[in-house]
Amino acid sequence: MKLQESGEMYLKTILRLSLQQETVHSIDISEFMGFSKPSVSRAISILKESGYVAFDDNKAIVLTEAGREIATKLYERQVVLSHMLMTMGVSEDTAFDDACRMEHIISDESFENIKNYLHIADDDIVLSADPKTGLLRKN
Repeated sequence: MKLQESGEMYLKTILRLSLQQETVHSIDISEFMGFSKPSVSRAISILKESGYVAFDDNKAIVLTEAGREIATKLYERQVVLSHMLMTMGVSEDTAFDDACRMEHIISDESFENIKNYLHIADDDIVLSADPKTGLLRKN
């Protein structure tokens, strides 16, 4: 099943929250994204049914392997695309906002070629609660 952009955003949010706190609950996602608790509960239910999230013994939301793969891919795209935009003179806030939108539509081929063009290797990207600190080096 093809995941919609909103579902992808939830997965990336869960990843980011899990990098800064021990457990993630719906209320955390609601506060982070600015969505109502019922909206978040519905989205998490759909993501659970689709196999992207699960609940641990303490009712915390955790990414499955499939969910983490998608969230990590989106995170990496936002880090690299925002770096590219800032290299071209775009302000940091605008670059991260634009990259957040671009990450959902860019093809794998185009993205890999951007990484190659910018000489960004996979190990240059680190998972961080804030994508603005996700690139180890600035070329």
